[in-house]
Amino acid sequence: MSGAPLIAQGGFVRDRAGESSCVADNGFCLDWISKNLDRYQTPFLEHVYLVVVSVAIGFVIAVALGLLAHRRRWLIGPLTGVTGALYTVPSIAMFFLLQPLLGRGNAPAIVGLAIYTQVIIFRNVITGLAGVPKEMVDAAAGMGMTPNQRLFKVEVPLALPEILAGLRIASATTVGLAAFAALAGAGGLGQQLIVSSLIVFKSNVVVAGGLVTLLAAALDLVVLGIQRLLTPWRRAVLA
Repeated sequence: MSGAPLIAQGGFVRDRAGESSCVADNGFCLDWISKNLDRYQTPFLEHVYLVVVSVAIGFVIAVALGLLAHRRRWLIGPLTGVTGALYTVPSIAMFFLLQPLLGRGNAPAIVGLAIYTQVIIFRNVITGLAGVPKEMVDAAAGMGMTPNQRLFKVEVPLALPEILAGLRIASATTVGLAAFAALAGAGGLGQQLIVSSLIVFKSNVVVAGGLVTLLAAALDLVVLGIQRLLTPWRRAVLA
């Protein structure tokens, strides 16, 4: 082995003599980034998987709870309190608390992230359903619709903009929280960011952080597109 000093950068140990001055000086190195983009592919896909799966599970649960609470109004207070209390648990503590029950890996990460989506989506479901004009519900009842028909054919469609707004917020929030899932052994871009915070290699921080930001923006656009497809009457009103 040569006697040149070694430096650790982004999880790798490298020979300082073989590095450019930019990398050796811990700068923002476009050349290093272009040569190492492939190392972010797997962490990025892992991050997408964690976010999409946890948000999907959280959305289904939160909507079901919201519909139940809309029918049983006395549940709104307790469920709002419980989901709000769970949201206040620090993400690092949540992932560590779940590991004795679920082990390390994707399971504690997905469960923890799904828990954090509850308060946002649940409140938006309740708010959206409460905002449906009463005269619309009364008109549906006058047409002979059953309570279930009124709920799913009138109230839910009219509440969709508010519900999907909650989904957009939850998705963006989960992208950021998923970075801490690496502490539970789940992988994702959090591995790169955590290593960078210890080693402080600026190029790695910029790429990993930039990918997290781009993912949040992309998911927001996807949900916004779904909202526009599911609520064509709003486009007609805006036009």
